Amino acid sequence: MSEMINTNLKKIPVVPLRGGAVFPGVTTTISIGRRRSLAAAQAAVEQGGEILILVQYNAEVELPSTQDLAPVGILATVRDVLRAPHIGVQMLVELHRRVQFHNLETTEPYLVGVYSELAEYDSEDHELIAEAIAYLEQYAEALGEANQQIMSVTRSKRTAGELADYIAGLLNLPFDVELQLLTNTNGVERLQTVIEYLRKEVRIVEIRNKIQQDAREGADKAQREFLLREQMRAIRRELGEDGEDIIEELRQKIENAGMPDEVKERALKELKRLEYQGQHSAEASVIRTYLEWLIELPWSVTTEDNLDIAHVRQVLDEDHYGLDDVKDRIVEFVAVRKLAGPQMKGAIINLNGPPGVGKTSIATSVARAMGRKMVRISLGGVRDEAEIRGHRRTYIGAIPGRIIRALRDAGTKNPVIVLDEIDKVGADWRGDPAAALLEVLDPEQNHSFTDHYLEVPFDLSQVIFITTSNQTSTIPAPLLDRMETIPMPGYIEDEKVQIAANYLLRKQLEGHGISREVQVTIEEEALRKIIRHYTREAGVRQLERNIGKIVRKLAVKVASGESGPFVVTADSVPEFLGPEKFTYGVAEEKDEIGVVTGLAVSGHGGDTLAIEVSLSEGTGKITLTGSLGEVMQESAQAALTYARANARKFGLDPTIFDKTNIHIHVPAGATPKDGPSAGIAMATAVISAFTRRPVRRDVAMTGEVTLRGKVLPIGGLKEKTIAAHRAGIKTVILPKDNAKDIPELPERIREDLTLIPVSHLDEVLSIALLDAEGPPFSVNGNDNDEGAKVPVPSTSGGTPEKSIRAARR
Repeated sequence: MSEMINTNLKKIPVVPLRGGAVFPGVTTTISIGRRRSLAAAQAAVEQGGEILILVQYNAEVELPSTQDLAPVGILATVRDVLRAPHIGVQMLVELHRRVQFHNLETTEPYLVGVYSELAEYDSEDHELIAEAIAYLEQYAEALGEANQQIMSVTRSKRTAGELADYIAGLLNLPFDVELQLLTNTNGVERLQTVIEYLRKEVRIVEIRNKIQQDAREGADKAQREFLLREQMRAIRRELGEDGEDIIEELRQKIENAGMPDEVKERALKELKRLEYQGQHSAEASVIRTYLEWLIELPWSVTTEDNLDIAHVRQVLDEDHYGLDDVKDRIVEFVAVRKLAGPQMKGAIINLNGPPGVGKTSIATSVARAMGRKMVRISLGGVRDEAEIRGHRRTYIGAIPGRIIRALRDAGTKNPVIVLDEIDKVGADWRGDPAAALLEVLDPEQNHSFTDHYLEVPFDLSQVIFITTSNQTSTIPAPLLDRMETIPMPGYIEDEKVQIAANYLLRKQLEGHGISREVQVTIEEEALRKIIRHYTREAGVRQLERNIGKIVRKLAVKVASGESGPFVVTADSVPEFLGPEKFTYGVAEEKDEIGVVTGLAVSGHGGDTLAIEVSLSEGTGKITLTGSLGEVMQESAQAALTYARANARKFGLDPTIFDKTNIHIHVPAGATPKDGPSAGIAMATAVISAFTRRPVRRDVAMTGEVTLRGKVLPIGGLKEKTIAAHRAGIKTVILPKDNAKDIPELPERIREDLTLIPVSHLDEVLSIALLDAEGPPFSVNGNDNDEGAKVPVPSTSGGTPEKSIRAARR
């Protein structure tokens, strides 16, 4: 690189620089802060002006040694030493060339060093010089600091080394790069180093400028929008409009609503439309109503669940007596929620049972037990799909469906929603609401339920849906499949007594303004009398009304000045409620021929049916009355066929059926009846009528019969046994395949009833029929039994087939 010339060593005052370097070829000022440096500058002025400027490695060293200084320095001439009040002492120096520094001779009163001349290599590389000038111009333009005078000086440099030193003096280089350039005596290499640095700096500046430009454009856009908005506000004020406050208010509410990103984007888009169209446009009210619906929905609002299992059980027991199946299911849900956390999906439970058993009220208790809000939606008579999914916004007066409205009313995204009377949803030309409920009640789909009005998805997966129904037969199968059905068949007498004493009486007293200070007692026997002789229901609604009637009569006494205590006994019940409305005990007063007590299930729970068969001389005509459905009529046909096929087995002449008109009647003719479960009861009644064997009045039966006499299983055993118990029946005959359901019956039912499973009709006859009171029924006039000889007028003429068809119509 270079050769050192050591033949002529010279001593010279030295000024060490801290934190930077200088380069030859320019005249500049250097700040002096140390006493020795000021003394060296003054001595240089007195001795002719020459001074050696060295770079100090460590800026914190106050008195540097030879090892602390760079081996190459700049020989300069001090032109003047300046003193200014604010910037301190500065010396004006002209920087000449690089020299080799050897060592320090003295340090007092100033530093004196020894140096020798250096031989440098330089070249007029025009391409390299042009490249360096181009990068410098690009760098200056990027910084916005282009100076024509500086660029002119730059272009005047002839060699690579001169240009490298000049550019290095202009740039704010890192300290290590400055040292590298200072100690390098090869001008071409120095210029290459400067070009590489300029290339990196240009790239950095371009990126920085792009970032600043983007930020500036965003700020300019925001400022422009602000100015335009202020102008629009001023224009509206001149026009007498004050809609700008509404726009800003809606904007703020949208920001605070906690909407998902896609919903928020949709809301802001609609807000911009509203802002552009103005408050007096035809569509403004539609957009504004839509935005208010989006804002009011609880997108991110949830209530914290109370997951204390003991507390949940306590609340459910406080509000309802019995209903253990429902309570257990709710406790299970709370337990799983406690373990699984928020990722658990909501429950979808269907409570199926007759009116008055507490289906809706248990849902309220579930919400209270878990600390959730509860909203009830009545679906009875709903026929329009838009009731569930909402109307399109294109319709006048369009609003969201009932599900979204319920969430708005609840104010939380995880309430308990009760869908009441789901079995009474209808369908017509406007759509099928049950089909719309498929998405609502499907845990795999309802996380993104889309209402027609909102047109944005809403998450229903955290909602607990509790549906109620009186019967499941009218619920579409796909909808029923999505729900977990818990049967609520009704209450037995003991449960009703407990409910009346612990819940209903207290509720009626509070509802009629009778304070707790007034003692009112209804004795247990009085309650049983009310249940047995004034009500006949699966639930407790009639019971509550009767208790309310008693309480109202007591309220008259309290209002008249009587203070009590009041005690209602069994003997005083008629004074409050009037004469008895129902009889309690066995369904029939005595064992009769051709009369069997059957069991059935309706929308009001279980009930007993008296199936009557009367025979008269005729042509074999069959008459069925009592509003019987097709399935029940077919059961009657099967029973008759079995009796005809086994006539000799029962001691009958097979031709008797062709000479006898048979009338089968099921009382309460205004009530439609259907189903196969009365098969064995009809067969027993027919055989009893022909064989003249009375049927035990304390026996009730249920089961489907086949042509071969087999007894097939039925449904609703719990409801039917409760009805038998309520009617005072002592023995219930049921299909053998239903024996597995006996352990699920209430304990009191199992204790009070004799439950006999059977597999064939012969077993039924042996249990239910008594000994014959005379010879079998005949048409020869030898029958002395009045009941068997009484002719039954036919409701239709013609052949048996025509009679059956008339009954079906």
